[in-house]
Amino acid sequence: MAVGARSGHDEPEERPEQPGRSSSSGPVEEPPSATGPTEPGGADDDGPGEPRQQRSFWKELPLLIGIALLLALLIKTFLVQAFSIPSDSMMNTLQRGDRVLVDKLTPWFGSEPERGEVVVFHDPGGWLEGEPTPDPNVVQKFLSFIGLMPSAEEKDLIKRVVAVGGDTVSCKKGGKVVVNGKPLDETSYIHPGTTPCDDQPFGPIKVPEGRIWVMGDNRQNSLDSRYHQELPGSGTVANDQVVGRAIVVAWPVTRWSTLPVPDTFDQPGLNAAAASSAVARMAGPGALGLAVALPVVLWRRKRRDG
Repeated sequence: MAVGARSGHDEPEERPEQPGRSSSSGPVEEPPSATGPTEPGGADDDGPGEPRQQRSFWKELPLLIGIALLLALLIKTFLVQAFSIPSDSMMNTLQRGDRVLVDKLTPWFGSEPERGEVVVFHDPGGWLEGEPTPDPNVVQKFLSFIGLMPSAEEKDLIKRVVAVGGDTVSCKKGGKVVVNGKPLDETSYIHPGTTPCDDQPFGPIKVPEGRIWVMGDNRQNSLDSRYHQELPGSGTVANDQVVGRAIVVAWPVTRWSTLPVPDTFDQPGLNAAAASSAVARMAGPGALGLAVALPVVLWRRKRRDG
């Protein structure tokens, strides 16, 4: 046999596998493309990606201003409102030209004025008679309407609540203001050098339910409840006339301060006296009804037994 000849019974010669080929009869896998998959916006796209167009600031500005004005109006209507102090009646607590922020939120939830609070209220009628009313221009009216300026056109007043509905309040010359039999120590807030009521003593006065008795801290320069007893309400102010409680002096910055309730209005017995008075008022009609009903019941029982 010639050298290099191959018998038919010999095993087939093994050959090295070629890349990309399979020795099996299955499908042949093609190698991945060297360039990889084409990404959107890549070099293989028809053209470069378009940049996003940004909205112009000047087109957004009117929208931003509108939102800001709407928020200011909502805040002024439901949350807080700025008021300017036009007189000296609340010195030294408040001075002419001060700007105060008034809480308008809590009255929406049924909160009523309490003793010692400084409140802003609408003129009940006749309190500001003869007083000049400011005549703001159109811009001032608009800014006041949306709450960016203090109210200038409305006739509002600001005083301290001394007594509320159901209280009995009085003050004699040379003495102190007395609420429900308890004298008030007002040295922490009335203007130095003034007296509680020497210029206009009053009372005792029973404050009707749903109304308040108010006085200025500068007693000798305040036309408050004492001076309007001849008007309807006998000098008292209806609770629904109250705009809200002044909570802070916001301007000028050098006078920034809160307006808390003085401690004298938290003295023991002040509320108890009012509560006992209310109980007595409630018990009055009940006692009268019992006095009328008892003889009728006894007469019916006697008639039935007879």
